Amino acid sequence: MRALARLPGTRLVARSRWHETEPVGGPPGQGPYLNGVVLLDTELEPRALLAELQQLEQRAGRVRTEKDGPRSLDLDLLLFGERQIDSPELRVPHPRLEERRFVLAPLSEVWPERRLASGRSVVQRLAELSMPAHG
Repeated sequence: MRALARLPGTRLVARSRWHETEPVGGPPGQGPYLNGVVLLDTELEPRALLAELQQLEQRAGRVRTEKDGPRSLDLDLLLFGERQIDSPELRVPHPRLEERRFVLAPLSEVWPERRLASGRSVVQRLAELSMPAHG
């Protein structure tokens, strides 16, 4: 958290509590994950922010060996204001944001009213995912 707050032109506005969840996808036998969301106010452009996040991962010892495998740190850029970016290196909003309760739960603590691509707020979409399926 301190490293995020020290990024150039960046201020930490809010942070969620930690949420322990079972891994989604990836190789079998992984332990639980800790998920959290921070809300930043930054002067950085999205690609520059992504580069800073990747540098923080590297400094924390992250090595990218297998897709969806265990990792010491995984920093994703979920949203960037109202901007939409679709490039090979960055997609904002995050493409699976609305499908992932482990992202929406902490996001609802820092930006509950944020409207998603579906038109629903974060808390509305989280409630939908929490409802039992009927069929």
